[in-house]
Amino acid sequence: MTHRCRRSSGLWKIVVWDEPFFQGKKHEFTSDCYSTLDHGFSTVGSCKIESGAWAGFEHCGFQGQQFVLERGEYPCWEAWSGSNAYHVERMCSFRPIACADYGRSRLMLFEEENFQGKRGELSDDCPSLPALGWGSNAVGSFFVRSGAWVCSQYPGYRGFQYLLESDIHAGEYKHVREWGSHVQTGQVQSIRRVQQ
Repeated sequence: MTHRCRRSSGLWKIVVWDEPFFQGKKHEFTSDCYSTLDHGFSTVGSCKIESGAWAGFEHCGFQGQQFVLERGEYPCWEAWSGSNAYHVERMCSFRPIACADYGRSRLMLFEEENFQGKRGELSDDCPSLPALGWGSNAVGSFFVRSGAWVCSQYPGYRGFQYLLESDIHAGEYKHVREWGSHVQTGQVQSIRRVQQ
């Protein structure tokens, strides 16, 4: 059974600027931004997360490479994109991560698609699945019982990021293609909980 989340106004706040180092045009958001173009920005140059956790996306419409943005400052694109498999110099849409629940997160992972094959369960961060004994470099499917999780392509939370949430797909990610529009591989070697 998944933990249902609800969006409440006031729990999230992101401040964005159209230039690096908190310069230029500024705008505050407390809910989804489907397209920065709608607010006069071609892309986000820098941002501060004042409350909540946010998912940023390379393209408008929550498409492309994903970035998990937790409380703090991101003075330039390297701050949110630096550990990804390729550098993305743009963020054109973003939304709150409603289900982030660091203390009560639970995730099941399966070696094959459709919840088949070897399985494991996590309730804590895992900087290296291979070190934990996961025999494969890949994961075929996930069931997010509660919370929100960031899966990374390489150990140490490096490489492409895939955001998995208990309130998306009812927490069921049966196929690699359900992890996001940018997914190229099922390779996952580290997983951590999203902090609210």
